[in-house]
Amino acid sequence: MADERKHPHQDVHSRSRMAVKQRPFAIFFGCADSRVAAEIIFDQGLGDLFVVRTAGHVVDPSVLGSLEFGVGVLDCPLIVVLGHDSCGAVAAAIESVETGRMPPGFLRDIVERVAPSVLVATRQGRTSPAEIECEHVAQTAQLLATRSALISDYVEAGRVAIVGAEYDLAHGQIRVIEVVGDVEIDPEDT
Repeated sequence: MADERKHPHQDVHSRSRMAVKQRPFAIFFGCADSRVAAEIIFDQGLGDLFVVRTAGHVVDPSVLGSLEFGVGVLDCPLIVVLGHDSCGAVAAAIESVETGRMPPGFLRDIVERVAPSVLVATRQGRTSPAEIECEHVAQTAQLLATRSALISDYVEAGRVAIVGAEYDLAHGQIRVIEVVGDVEIDPEDT
């Protein structure tokens, strides 16, 4: 990513135009980590991205409903699943798998949803946090394509694609990990 920021669609005119209707060109599903703000990372403005965030980008019914809204109602042709290095949710899941101890309260729910990615990666000999974080991105992208009938149908019809990527916090770089589906996006819509 170049460090030349444009900060698009953040003026009074853009805000007024969007007061009536939103037309985001992509859905961003990422971690709730305060260092992973979609509009800043991708240099997008108001109304450009439909953003859904949870700790560890874990999927639950509310997330699926939100993503289905973005795909089915807002007609977004792209879902970006963005993980990142130094993810606390992945670190907690790794610790729980290694020790057999689960965290208290609702943190347990997050860990339980990330743990399958930890198990898949470690079974394949990938045990570093970075490798497990990438596996979690890939697992999440695949999960969206299979868990939601609406998203699955849109992927099969070529109306939406899911791109899983990993964000390097220190360098601001993004690496594609997984692609599900194929869709043509009109450059004028971005």
